[in-house]
Amino acid sequence: MEGSGSIDFAANYNGWVVIKKASVRENTKPEEVAFHLASIRQTIDRKAFEILGVDTKTLDDYALSVTKEGRKSYQNLAQAIQALGSAEAKAAVEKACAGRTENGEPAKTYLLRKVVQNLGFDLDVNQEMLAKVYPNLKLPKPRGRKPTK
Repeated sequence: MEGSGSIDFAANYNGWVVIKKASVRENTKPEEVAFHLASIRQTIDRKAFEILGVDTKTLDDYALSVTKEGRKSYQNLAQAIQALGSAEAKAAVEKACAGRTENGEPAKTYLLRKVVQNLGFDLDVNQEMLAKVYPNLKLPKPRGRKPTK
């Protein structure tokens, strides 16, 4: 990677505040840049559906019901995707939209993505994938209470 610079993302919308910054130097590895960019994309993806008012919990539950028996295989993926054309899937999407029909396409997009992810396939470069490939990249630990010793 040539040169140096930074990757900055900041959002302040309706009480949602996020700031993600990374300095890029001459010795910064490409995978470190990709890891940071993946973090930004994952943050945006999660929030975009919420901002639109899509009930992701309803879609998560339906996606789990379609994929709970499946392991990572193209056959299971094909069966799960076929289930997305069912009346039950349509009902889950309608419920997740809460009467806002304009959210139908975003809700379907979320559901497809969730089904594919539940079966262990990746649609995008994400931090989990990169951490498996590059052991020097560490996933951030979840916030919360630290156990006492």
